[in-house]
Amino acid sequence: MSVEKHASSFDEKAAGSSGSRDNVVQAESTSPSVEERRLVRKLDLRIMPIACIMYLFAYLDRSNLGNARLQGLPRDALHGDPTGKLFDWVNSVFFFSYIICQVPATILSKLCSPRIWLGCATIGWGVCSVLMSTAFNFPGLIVARIGLGVFEAGFGPGIPLYMSFFYAKEELGMRMAYWFGFAAVAGAFGGLIAFGIQHVHAAVANWKLLFIVEGIPTVLIGVLSMIVLPNRPEETSMFNEREREIALERMNRGIKADVGRVINKAHIYAAFKDWRIYAAGVLYFGANCALASISAFLPTIITTFGYTNALAQLLTVPPYAVAAVYLCLNSYASDRLQSRGLFTAAASALAGIGYVLLLSVPSNNHVRYFATFCITSGTYTTIGVIIAWFAHNLGSETKKATGIPMYMAIGQCGSVLGSHLYPSTEGPRYIKGFAVTCALQFVAALAALILTMSYRLDNKVRDSKYGKPVPDAPVDTSVLADKAPYFRYTP
Repeated sequence: MSVEKHASSFDEKAAGSSGSRDNVVQAESTSPSVEERRLVRKLDLRIMPIACIMYLFAYLDRSNLGNARLQGLPRDALHGDPTGKLFDWVNSVFFFSYIICQVPATILSKLCSPRIWLGCATIGWGVCSVLMSTAFNFPGLIVARIGLGVFEAGFGPGIPLYMSFFYAKEELGMRMAYWFGFAAVAGAFGGLIAFGIQHVHAAVANWKLLFIVEGIPTVLIGVLSMIVLPNRPEETSMFNEREREIALERMNRGIKADVGRVINKAHIYAAFKDWRIYAAGVLYFGANCALASISAFLPTIITTFGYTNALAQLLTVPPYAVAAVYLCLNSYASDRLQSRGLFTAAASALAGIGYVLLLSVPSNNHVRYFATFCITSGTYTTIGVIIAWFAHNLGSETKKATGIPMYMAIGQCGSVLGSHLYPSTEGPRYIKGFAVTCALQFVAALAALILTMSYRLDNKVRDSKYGKPVPDAPVDTSVLADKAPYFRYTP
């Protein structure tokens, strides 16, 4: 059966039920069938392991500069870098190409086979990571980091869009938590790898070996993903006909999915005019400023507590491990309650409290170490929940393909800022860096509260004007996207 026939078959059934909206059995939305649960397990086994491992290596390859810094990279490739400014630029130049390429890359991904697109992006950034080990000066490191940003731009925003093809909004929060939680796992895992490499006596410098060890597996994962990951539900060969029917029904719950590889230009323009995407960008900006700071400078910050470089690498592991658990707990609760904004605001405030502790307690290392737990847990939870939040709330696939990388691109500007806030000349207190990042966490919390109140108000107005829609019934979002009368936001 062709893609068009698969889609038209589903559309006929949806059309037949739309005329009798009130007769839809609501139990289906709250009590998944045995067949549906079996399908979700099949999707989880096929998609989640490879997607999580891809993000693990994406984050390792992006954030391993912090570990390489302690292993002699500035001394060998940056002529010592006494001010720390050259290292700051090597760290932040990644985000320039990452920001610029996100929106066009994600929109173009709609026209390609998802598994080929994601696989090629993974191979590309893996090669760039390995090439960083061959750099011997500042320009070489800069070129490799720019390439890393270009290829990762095709992956980061693409995964939430890809997941929305297969998972319902009640399932997406936990899957995004598992996926993004591997960024926290990468922080812990990266610290362990760096700790091990710190004690290796090889013919090449330890920091070069770090890039090689973390880059080569990425290329292999990219090849594997092109074999394992399924294409869109109407295209993939992993489904039988009954599974495809269920998958297409799930894909159209509360929205109207696109048919095939198409782009709706009107929804691209709608995304650029949506103030909520820019508000999400402000929220994401604060979280990413903290995330970039922590990922690149946490080992350095811990050395200010008086520990050796090797022990500082090891002590980065527990904050990331706790952050992964905290992220999963919050995502589970937000899925069950179908409320994202309050969890996002609370997590941002927790990160802000962590920075307050670092600023106000300069001498108690136990309190300062506890503060790093607050920062990592709050930051990772904020980002994980907001990704799930906007994977549904934009209404149509094209608006998601535009809006998700838009707020992520705005947010990644915070990463550029964060990577410049901790020059070595301001250590060991780093007052300016901690103060700026602290303020941004509370601004992010405020933005989350504004967004959730806006969504709740909009849902209430539509309920009073059009009546409450049947849960999970198909809604035609092909023209108005999230502005369709029967579309409801997750607040």
